[in-house]
Amino acid sequence: MDFSTPIAERKGVGEKTKALLYKLGVYTVGDILLYFPRTYIEYPELSLVGEAEKSGIYAFCITPRKSVYSRSARTMNVSTLTEVIDGKSFSCVWFRKPYISKQLKPNVPAIIYGKAEVGESGVKMEQPKVFTLDEYKRLRSSLQPVYNLTSGLTNNFLSKVLRGIFDDLTEECGLYPSLDEKAENFEYIKNAFITMHFPKNILELSKAREHFVYDEFFWFILRMQYGKAKSFVKNALLMNDSSALDYAEKLPYELTGAQKRTLDEVLSGFRGENVTQKLIQGDVGSGKTAIAYFAMLDMHLNGYQSVLMAPTEVLANQHYESFIKMNEDLGVKAKVILLTGSTKGEIKKSVYKEIQENPDAMIIGTHALFWKSVNYNNLGLVITDEQHRFGVKQRKALFEKGDSPHILVMSATPIPRTLGMIIYGDMDICVIDEMPKGRIPIKNALIPESDRMKAYAFMKKEIKKGHQVYVICPFVEASESIDGENVEDYSTKLAELFKDEATVGMLHGKMPNDMKNNVMEAFSKGETDILVSTTVVEVGVNVPNATVMVIENANRFGLASLHQLRGRVGRGADESYCVFIADLEKKNAKERLEILVNSNDGFKIASEDLKMRGPGDFLGIRQSGDMNFKLADIYQDADVLKRASKDIENLLKDDPDLTNHKDIYDYLLYLKDRNNLIL
Repeated sequence: MDFSTPIAERKGVGEKTKALLYKLGVYTVGDILLYFPRTYIEYPELSLVGEAEKSGIYAFCITPRKSVYSRSARTMNVSTLTEVIDGKSFSCVWFRKPYISKQLKPNVPAIIYGKAEVGESGVKMEQPKVFTLDEYKRLRSSLQPVYNLTSGLTNNFLSKVLRGIFDDLTEECGLYPSLDEKAENFEYIKNAFITMHFPKNILELSKAREHFVYDEFFWFILRMQYGKAKSFVKNALLMNDSSALDYAEKLPYELTGAQKRTLDEVLSGFRGENVTQKLIQGDVGSGKTAIAYFAMLDMHLNGYQSVLMAPTEVLANQHYESFIKMNEDLGVKAKVILLTGSTKGEIKKSVYKEIQENPDAMIIGTHALFWKSVNYNNLGLVITDEQHRFGVKQRKALFEKGDSPHILVMSATPIPRTLGMIIYGDMDICVIDEMPKGRIPIKNALIPESDRMKAYAFMKKEIKKGHQVYVICPFVEASESIDGENVEDYSTKLAELFKDEATVGMLHGKMPNDMKNNVMEAFSKGETDILVSTTVVEVGVNVPNATVMVIENANRFGLASLHQLRGRVGRGADESYCVFIADLEKKNAKERLEILVNSNDGFKIASEDLKMRGPGDFLGIRQSGDMNFKLADIYQDADVLKRASKDIENLLKDDPDLTNHKDIYDYLLYLKDRNNLIL
């Protein structure tokens, strides 16, 4: 057994579970070792119901006097238990869990674990877990891993497979090389893996995590820097002077100074001796799409094709319609072509033909743009929107479709410049640091979880005005976490609460792409009043009629992610609002979230967040725009990022071809073959 051993060869992995593991991207032993838990549960000591004074996470030992009551409500089963314990009313409710009645029997002691709302009417719990006394005693002995799963897989299954691998892991297996000074010690690496999956305590976990964060950064930056060192630019486009700027002057509004400066840098770069590779960073709503349009117009006026790749079909369609309107308004004759994964059959063939027959077209789409069957004609520019949604491989695939086309990548992720220069080390960075005139600032509110009903009342008020509302939850379903709201149950609750007053849609990343597109399109058209979603809505979708963003469990998100989510509203002429609902008793929660309440400047927010966050924040808080890192976070792990960057700089300075580091070179090839950017 070694790092590349197929996972199907491991004991306990059959055909069915192999297919499910493949859905998670787990194909080899190395993949599952690096499939780290998304969080961990530290189970608390047992509490008495009568002693619970404030809302929070509890484990109560109770002995029910009656059976759980189950009933069918609409399309789901609802189970309830109501008792008087220690002189206090105690009630629990479970949705879609009919088996609870078998776990919780009269006169049999059991542990009820989960989030409890404590008030004058007693103690209420929603979707709590039920354990036997022995089960809970075992859970208390260590931190329990919680993995991102797919239907049919459990945490227990993954844990069992991993324990078997750890039993068989010997020095002969070989893991992977690194410049980390401890990486040559096999036992250290093995123990670090064991700790990441089965930690005894937070301190031990924090030390192991730092090692793997370093390695994630190491391989990401090395792939980028080594590829840069081994590539060269030829046939740089020599552009004639263009009148793209003249068209910009025809707009019914004036570009901001930052937009003009950025556009001038881009167009000047097109006329330079080398191929342009630029990152355009701009806060939410700063006008990056206008820069993309005029860059593509410049290509059209000079007889070249250009491509804009968006991360979602909804956003691609939005750009397509926007560019057609811009052409009409400005009197531009450019052909605009749309190609997405939904383009099928004869229509797809027709689109391929249009791409071949229009050497100066503006082409917009999704990942479908770099399908092998797509052949471009005179491709001069490749733009990727929301760069962190794509990997270097996808960008390279589009680049190779043309003869060294220029590259622009756009991102609303507010990365401090010092970190951006490391992450995007192969690119020049342009920052649009000015907002368009007339944009109405979003009004922000931070409220405790106990005041949710006030948020609901405000939502109803805005919906009656004809406006729409986003509601963001951190989780998809209740089984993923106890301490956090989930999309499935929340949308059910709101559908009941807003019955006859509003329609509720549901969106999350586990839904098929077609279904996601349909849900988002319905919301975009105003057919849905409330959209309950995970963070999948954060990417550039424009719904001007949406005026309210409600973010549940806001303390579970990084500030950069919250800022981008907030940017989904405030896109129309009406005043817009963002309501952060959070557990304000959590450490630093109020202080951190007030940074958002007091500022709409994404770069300032990112800088303040970076100052505040410490090494203990890595559980449960993830930033947006994390370059698909599985573990690392460029904000909280900035020091590790800088250390890895410096080590790679020294490595390539002394050994640019990695001739003297065959183990590192071989692992780079392995990563390339595995179609991975990072560990």
